Amino acid sequence: MQERLRRSFEETLKFASASGAWIVPGESKNAVKGGEIPSDLPILAVPGGGRLTAIREEMGDCKRCGLSSGRTHIVFGVGKGDAGILFVGEGPGEEEDRRGEPFVGRAGGLLDKMIKAIGCKREEVYIANIVKCRPPRNRDPKVEEIAACIPFLKAQIKAINPAVICALGRHAATSLLGIDAPLGRLRGQRHHFEGVPLIPTYHPAYLLRNPSAKRDVWRDLQLVRDLAAR
Repeated sequence: MQERLRRSFEETLKFASASGAWIVPGESKNAVKGGEIPSDLPILAVPGGGRLTAIREEMGDCKRCGLSSGRTHIVFGVGKGDAGILFVGEGPGEEEDRRGEPFVGRAGGLLDKMIKAIGCKREEVYIANIVKCRPPRNRDPKVEEIAACIPFLKAQIKAINPAVICALGRHAATSLLGIDAPLGRLRGQRHHFEGVPLIPTYHPAYLLRNPSAKRDVWRDLQLVRDLAAR
């Protein structure tokens, strides 16, 4: 028992170091600074790339919901077209809307560190959102907005065929699972989306405000890592 606890603590500290050392005793909550993400990352790759291109072309200059009226860019997704791990967030923020790429603000900097902590690089996974246009003032997406956009995400999932999906935040998890439940009740266990294992965990933006949740996220990420390795 003591040996298992020691190993668990060591793994937690490794994750802490890789993602900003929030839970190391004496470390300030503001120690982690979100970095800028390079904009020249590959968006598509074979074999999923051609199908992803077709999905993006099908979206066109999408005006299927009211979010289109306030957007700068459609934030389609970024990463490897046949990635083993697919990260799904809620929706673009201000910086993502400006650059047309998901997770490039402070939360994106943290997500990069989370990805690195499980032995991957950003360009080796795929990153997308439930809705592809920024909700005004970063509010939660409405039911009708999710309904208009999620068919494209489902098509992306089918094209990529990942080994595992990591749903970042409650809206990502509940939208894909089709249930209404608190994230705290969903995380920590394996779910499935159309046969693909799905692991819900806290959104990086939530972790920036609540660093104590980092231990829970690390446990979830270990499960993501293990499923992707199978």
